Order: sequence, then C-alpha cells, then structure tokens
Amino acid sequence: MNENPQNSPYVKAQPPVDPSLAAYANDFTEIVDALPVFRPTIGCIVPAYNEADSIASVLDSLLAQTRLPDVIHVVVNNTTDDTVEIASHYAGPHMRMTDGVEQFTEIFVHDIGENPDKKVGALNYGFSLIEGCDYLLGVDGDTTADPRAVWHLEAEISSDTRVGGISAIYSIDDSQIDGTMGKFLIAGQRTQFAAFNMQNMLRGRNMAVLGGQFSIFSIRTLQEVMIDSKQSTPWVKDSEVEDSLLSLQIKSAGYLTKISAQARANVGGMTTLRGLDAQQVKWNFGAIELMWPGQRGDTKGQPFHPNLRLRWIENFSMAVNIVTRGLFIILLAASLSIGAFVFSPVWLIPPLVALLLNFRTAWSMKNRNGRDFFFALAWFPAEIYMWVRIGHFLRAWTKFASNKQVDNWAEQAKAERGSGNAFLFPLIFATAFFAALVFIWLQLPVVAQSTVLWIGWPILGVTTIIQTLTMFGTLVKRHRGYRV
Repeated sequence: MNENPQNSPYVKAQPPVDPSLAAYANDFTEIVDALPVFRPTIGCIVPAYNEADSIASVLDSLLAQTRLPDVIHVVVNNTTDDTVEIASHYAGPHMRMTDGVEQFTEIFVHDIGENPDKKVGALNYGFSLIEGCDYLLGVDGDTTADPRAVWHLEAEISSDTRVGGISAIYSIDDSQIDGTMGKFLIAGQRTQFAAFNMQNMLRGRNMAVLGGQFSIFSIRTLQEVMIDSKQSTPWVKDSEVEDSLLSLQIKSAGYLTKISAQARANVGGMTTLRGLDAQQVKWNFGAIELMWPGQRGDTKGQPFHPNLRLRWIENFSMAVNIVTRGLFIILLAASLSIGAFVFSPVWLIPPLVALLLNFRTAWSMKNRNGRDFFFALAWFPAEIYMWVRIGHFLRAWTKFASNKQVDNWAEQAKAERGSGNAFLFPLIFATAFFAALVFIWLQLPVVAQSTVLWIGWPILGVTTIIQTLTMFGTLVKRHRGYRV
C-alpha cells in the first residue's frame, strides 16, 4: 500500500509559486513587522517639598523602571533645602535598554517657588505640562517603586477603559530605620498599610482612595472630572485629602478606582510620634469632612458615596475600640478598688483573636520580615500602636467639631521639622479624664459603685463579643492568594 500522500490520486497537485509573488509576500511581512506598535504615553509628576534626602532615590527608582515614563516633571514647591539642586543633576534626556528595546525619557525640574496651594498647586502645575499624554503617573517625592511597577500599572489601566485610576500596593521599607521608636512606628504603619490594602483587595480590588504616592490616572478621566465638577484643574485646594476627593469624583464620573494586583511601592514613613500624629490627623480630618453631611467650606460632604463606606467602617471600628478598651480599664480599676474583680479565662479570647489577626496580616505581606512577626506576636507593640491611633482619631474628630480653620498641611510640615506638641494632647486629656473618674468613683457610696459595675460589665461583655466575632470573621476570610 502506497502511504505517500503526494502519490495519492486524491491529492490535488499544487501550482508552482511565482517567485516574484513569494518575494513580495516576504517584503510585505517585513514591512508589517517594522511598523511601530502603538504605546500609550505616560507623563509623570513628582511634587516635591523639602525632599533633599529622598528625591535622588525617587528619580533613580523611576529611571530603573522596565517601562520608563515618557516624560518626568519634578515640581518643587515652597522648598527650603537642596531639593532643586539634587534633582537638577537628573535633568535632561535618559535612555535605557529593556529586553533589547531602547526606551527614552526626559526629566524636567521646575522650581515654582512659594506656592500657597502647596502639593495641590504642584500637581496642577504638572498636569498642565502633560495634559497631552494618555496617562498621568503621580509619584510622591519620597516614594520608590518596584522596577516593574509602572509596567504593571500601564498594563492594568490600558486593559479596561472603565478604570479611571489605579493605585500601587503601598508599604514602607524598614531596612534603613534606626532607633527603637522609629522601628516601632514603622512596624505599626506597615501593618496598618497591609490591613488597609487587603481590605481593598478583597472588595474586588476597588480602591477607596487612589493615594498620590504612586498612582496612575487616565488623562481623559481627569478631563471629564474637571468638566463634571466645574473645575479648571483636577485637584482642588479646599480639601485636606486631595487624593480622596479626586477618587470620589472619578467614581462619581462613572469610572472605577482600583488597587493594582502587582505594582508595589514603598512610601516614606513617619519615624516620630509628632510627625505621625500630624499626618494621621490630617488624613482623618479630611476624611471626616468628606463623610460629614452638609458642607464645610467649598467641599460638600458625601456620606453615602460608595468610596466612603470603608471610611465609615474604619471610624465605627475605631469608636468600638475606644469603648471596649476604655471601659475595660475603668471597670477593671473600679472592681479592683473594692475587691470585686473575679478573673475569667474567657477574657483572654479577644486578645488572642486579635493576636492571630495581626499574625495573619503580617503573613499576608509580600516583603514581611521578623520585625513584622514580632510586632504581631508580642501583642504589646500592636496594642500600644492602637492607642496611638486612638489618639489620632480623637484629635481629628475634636478639631472637626471645633469648626476652627486650621492649615493641617502647615501643621504636618511643622511637625516633621520637629516643632509642636499637639501630639501630647490625647495623653494629657486621658490622664485628666481618668483622674477625674477616680475622684468621682471614690465619692460614690458602695451601693452606687456596685450598681455601676453590675451595669457596666454586661455592656462591655456584649460589645466585646460582637467585636471579637467581627475580628474572627476577618481572620477566617480567604485572601485569594493576594499579597500586600
């Protein structure tokens, strides 16, 4: 049997190929392969205020990206250090080869001098320079990123036209931190970032706040926001949290705000109680303004905005933490004072669940280390950091309730310079408050003291049970393979 298909009578003979047509086909293929592939343009803005210690690392990080931004504008404002001089060493064109492909970018350094709008003014100045690009990459003057961060952000935002902006996954590099206080505060901030990032990851990667530290935005989306909000610029100066407000506006314009699945960046952390207090109070104060019904200044509160649901949960959770911890200390001291305290092992369950939850948060970190696990498993550091956060929470709400006009940007800058003692107010208030409670308690008759304990412990018990069940639900929730 003849098995050669060429000799089969059922195979139709092929006509000879014209050599000229074959040559034309080869030429056509080479021409098509040589055609340029469309690549969106990315304009990067780096607002910088007194960033002499970090601006070189930021620009080195951007130039080390596998996907270079097409242009980088460093916008220096209100600076009193050598930020301009250091950044100027990077000004000019830069080229690099990535996988055999040559990439080009150019760095421009702008010193806009004294600027009353501070970071917002720098961002809007930069936006006017790159409005013709497809995407805007905002990078803080103290933020460095993984070499593939820009590549991941571009791939994600260009794959879905519904996305208006994407934030990187934020953490803090603790490898160069010195001092016990600095290491403690950075460990707390790393845990805080990790928990916040995971919450957003598990909400369909919907990001409530596109943090300005390292986020990419669609220029078309920003232009639509400006039209819808009747603004001449994307960022407005009348909000303490310009990135949160812009995120709300992007969502209101019908676009999605996301957190990246892969892009990572390390932001500048606060290594002093004074600096951390000023930063967190500013963030919390601005969030409260956005959450509160009605209008304070030029920014109208949007309490039912979907991007603020997580903010409401955070504030409610913090209020519960204050109630449970405060009540426990008060009732414990009161019970001991009259010999009425009876220890029960059941009270060890809430701190145990909290410890396990902190451990799981540490385990979820992409670049976790021994310090993160110690912070979680030692329990005491995490508990102290929670009290620090409670102080920030109370200070922010107190400032908001006072309705006093305060420049929280200036307060943060002042605190970072080592000035101001506002961070001590929660401690002073707590000391005075508990001293007053002790005085009142000692004036009560025994019957009244017993009644207070009889009512107080059940209230604390029910509240703690609900809080513990909530923590347990978070503990057993699947992380779906995400690393923060």
